[in-house]
Amino acid sequence: MSKTTGEKIRFEYIDQFRGMVIILMLLDHSSYYLNAIWNQSDPLDPFFTSWGQFFIRYLPYLCAPGFLMMSGAMVWWAYKKRIEKGVSPAKIRWHIIKRGLFLILLQMTWVNSSWGGFAEFKPFHLGVIATIGIAMILLVLIVHLKWQLQTVIAMVILIGHTFLIQIQYNPDVLWQKLFMQTFVDAGGLNKYPVLPWFALAILGSVMAHGWLVAWKTDRQRILMGLVISLPIFAMAILLRLNSAFGSIFPFSHFSHFSFFIDQKYPPSLFMSLFSFASVVLGVTLFISIGKVAPWLLKIFTIPGRVPLFFYGMHIAILGIFVKRLDFFYREGGVSATLIGFLIMMVIMLPLCWWFYGVKRRSTNFIIQMI
Repeated sequence: MSKTTGEKIRFEYIDQFRGMVIILMLLDHSSYYLNAIWNQSDPLDPFFTSWGQFFIRYLPYLCAPGFLMMSGAMVWWAYKKRIEKGVSPAKIRWHIIKRGLFLILLQMTWVNSSWGGFAEFKPFHLGVIATIGIAMILLVLIVHLKWQLQTVIAMVILIGHTFLIQIQYNPDVLWQKLFMQTFVDAGGLNKYPVLPWFALAILGSVMAHGWLVAWKTDRQRILMGLVISLPIFAMAILLRLNSAFGSIFPFSHFSHFSFFIDQKYPPSLFMSLFSFASVVLGVTLFISIGKVAPWLLKIFTIPGRVPLFFYGMHIAILGIFVKRLDFFYREGGVSATLIGFLIMMVIMLPLCWWFYGVKRRSTNFIIQMI
């Protein structure tokens, strides 16, 4: 379902899916600030003491691939609509590049410092927001290509990354660290190296061809979503079972949660494929629910229209009140995480409603970028 708001066409299922993704991110970050498990767990090598801890951590695994794919979809849509209006490709690309540069700057200024409640300025770090920005900038180089060629490029990058990640480098050598941790490996500079996440942004652009144009009805979108996601799930599971390629962390057996916890920083080929299929299936489910019970999805609509505002504000609030003021910082467990999550939802939903109204009325460049 889509509708026109002013001059913009909004796709409700895209907004709502983005809203669900950012709310899952709030759950993950509530755990990061309130859950005592993070006193002993390494984000690069997570472990779980119970199914409750597993679900709190694992469900938000959808966040990064969800954001990258939705970003790729919206880049393709913005390019297509502006081309149809007669805007030159150069102007469109510059508009998207400015958006990407803004995200990189936001990461280095607001986002990095907000994690500690603005106790100190930490510009020299890349993260998921900067990675989205870089992916947007790179996507302008191929956004005009046919979806088939984009798919090939994405798969070449994902498979190639499996080999690139095996390259040995010295993190004490600055240029090696900057290059590898920006594009290939996860580390102190960047947990979200660009290459595998850029591939998911490309796949988001590919899916936009279908979601937003080629598939004319919700029935077609649902059918094609299942046709695409289910075989990719099967392919990912086969890769995981045959852990010699595209799978990194060991697992006990298929029904154990360790089966689903392969490397995320950076993602293994299994995680990338499984994440892609999860996002496609997630959007498919949102379209399906929207047809029979749209009221169930209303809570996701406004956060999904201002996801960057939600992201920047919820980390700042948690960073100031929990980390900097040391209010119950990493003293609880699953229950404390869920209570903190619900309190933050009560705070964030009205804030998002307010900012969405401000954004609709404003012509300010920065407000429009957020």
